[in-house]
Amino acid sequence: MKRISDQKEGLLARFGSGLNVTATLLATRLKGISVPLLIRLSVAVFSLSTVQVARADSLQLASSTLTDGGRMPSAQLYYGFGCSGENISPELHWQGAPEGTRSYALVMYDPDAPTGSGWWHWVVFNIPATLKAIPEGAGDPKAGLIPEAIQSRTDFGSPGYGGACPPEGHGDHRYQFRLYALKVDQLPLDEDSPAAMVAYHINANKLAEAQLEVKFGR
Repeated sequence: MKRISDQKEGLLARFGSGLNVTATLLATRLKGISVPLLIRLSVAVFSLSTVQVARADSLQLASSTLTDGGRMPSAQLYYGFGCSGENISPELHWQGAPEGTRSYALVMYDPDAPTGSGWWHWVVFNIPATLKAIPEGAGDPKAGLIPEAIQSRTDFGSPGYGGACPPEGHGDHRYQFRLYALKVDQLPLDEDSPAAMVAYHINANKLAEAQLEVKFGR
């Protein structure tokens, strides 16, 4: 998996950094510092970096509706634009939020939409830090299943979940559900805020993120 590969690369880089610290100290022959102590310092640098990587990668997003790497079910497809899905948002749950998480934000994004800037299918923020799941169907703001949160305008032009509906003959599109742990209780935005503005505030306040991706084409 890409996350595991990235983590290995990060660990190797930090291990190399620890060795570089040791080599530098050995080269300068600092007075009063023995070689065993230098080695212990190197190990400490590596260990601290390892802990930081583990914490950064601890947030995990999963679903009882979707399978990561699988196909988008018909119930989660859009109804309209030639698609005949039910436009029901999936169940999502998560764990491993980092210390200091005060709220969450969630988006569904299609980077393959032929717009030059992708397509925002779902934008939710101000999800309380006490929540660890969103039930199926919560993407309909009228359902009131996540009343504390705000669902803002998507590229369909209105708030709430808009299912997958790629152009015919365009191949598979990737639909990325991204959960963000944020360091603030609320973003200073409302239901009419465009997705790009929400994304700006998310990136300015995120502590960690996790992604679940499915595909669909027609």
